[in-house]
Amino acid sequence: MVTQVKTEAQSQKAFHFIRAYPIVGNLPEFARDRLTLLQRVADKGDVYGIHFGQIPAILFNKPEHIHSILVEHAYDFDKGDSIHNTFRPAIGDGIFSSEGDFHRHQRKLMAPSFQPRHIAEYAATMAQYGEQIQQLWADGSTIDINQQMTSLTMSVIGKTLFDADVFAETDELGAAMKVSVEYISHALASLLPPPYSWPLPRNLRTHKAMQILRDHIQGFIDERNNASEERNDLLSILLKAKDEDGHPMSNEQLMAECLTLFGAGHETTATALTWAWYLLCQHPETYQKIQEEVDSVLQGRTPTYADLARLPYCLQVFKESMRLYPPAYATARRALRDVEIDGYHLSKGMIALVAPYTLHRREEYFPEPEKFVPERFTPEREKLLPRYAYFPFGAGPRICIGLHFAMMEGHLLLATIAQRVHFSLVPGQTITLDPRHHVTLRPGEPVMVTVKRR
Repeated sequence: MVTQVKTEAQSQKAFHFIRAYPIVGNLPEFARDRLTLLQRVADKGDVYGIHFGQIPAILFNKPEHIHSILVEHAYDFDKGDSIHNTFRPAIGDGIFSSEGDFHRHQRKLMAPSFQPRHIAEYAATMAQYGEQIQQLWADGSTIDINQQMTSLTMSVIGKTLFDADVFAETDELGAAMKVSVEYISHALASLLPPPYSWPLPRNLRTHKAMQILRDHIQGFIDERNNASEERNDLLSILLKAKDEDGHPMSNEQLMAECLTLFGAGHETTATALTWAWYLLCQHPETYQKIQEEVDSVLQGRTPTYADLARLPYCLQVFKESMRLYPPAYATARRALRDVEIDGYHLSKGMIALVAPYTLHRREEYFPEPEKFVPERFTPEREKLLPRYAYFPFGAGPRICIGLHFAMMEGHLLLATIAQRVHFSLVPGQTITLDPRHHVTLRPGEPVMVTVKRR
């Protein structure tokens, strides 16, 4: 028995780490430029480590690692204290931050609302808001496409989640959500963020912003509870959802889930669409090809859910944009117990990192990975990819619950807007990636484009 244990220990692979500062580890570089840090670690090897303070964190950067960590050993990990201590005080214990049996309970309760057969009913709303926003852009005008996509996707999630037309309220709601997202991003990048309850300027701003969001959402909940007619928005479905014992969600839990869905439901898709337009502006042949597709299929009418199957190139563009700029660029998991991944022994408490940003740039899966090539995602070529070589929405039992919603929304909005207008980047801009101030991989500056009506 002793000999067997010794043999197993000898067979385990040793971790290697990049150089780190005493006490704080690699946190200063992570806070300053986390994408460069992640890519530098990935370039060192398939499995390589950094330190968050004194806590070792290992980047696993092969498709089989994604399967092992997020699927096979999903319940041997949780999201860790940084997520729990940041999200729970501000938002509540929603589906993003909850763990274990409670997460499985909430996921089971909410999942039917996000099945493709149900969200297909929201296609008309998505296209309608796409048509509505583009009518506001005068020929020759200059707009910040990032801000416009945020307003658009916030309006879509407001309508589909709450059956509320928040199009005119996106400035106030958008500002409140921006403050909340900046708080979360700052807290996640800090070694020891001050507790949310402390009356510090950043915390006070976030408390005020969260109150604005809560007041709006509570108004939607109260209205739905007092309404006699049936509604088909996601909130109505969540209000009617009951567990095996016939119990509905508490009001507190419903608020946490609505805040989570409202935030995540617009932030990620807005980010993905912003980068899609940015890339199209830089690749005129691709832009022309997408316009030819929508002109041929739609012939001037607003797209419907049934049209999506005949707009494959729009989908390829959206997927390739998320390959280069995955909104959720990295994910951390904390080992709840000792676990072995690909022959490496992770002790309880260690952090496993997986990063779409680095895995999507592996040459063997995506030749010339920095190039924008939507044809990588033709059905024939996509089938050749190893499973989890591409995973912008995560994987396993915690895969993004809004995956189908986001894919349909991005696909429809690209087609809707590409048919009506053409964007050109305003010359002289320098656009950078800024995950430091955002939870998602947003640009660090406004992305200014000139509108030409078609």
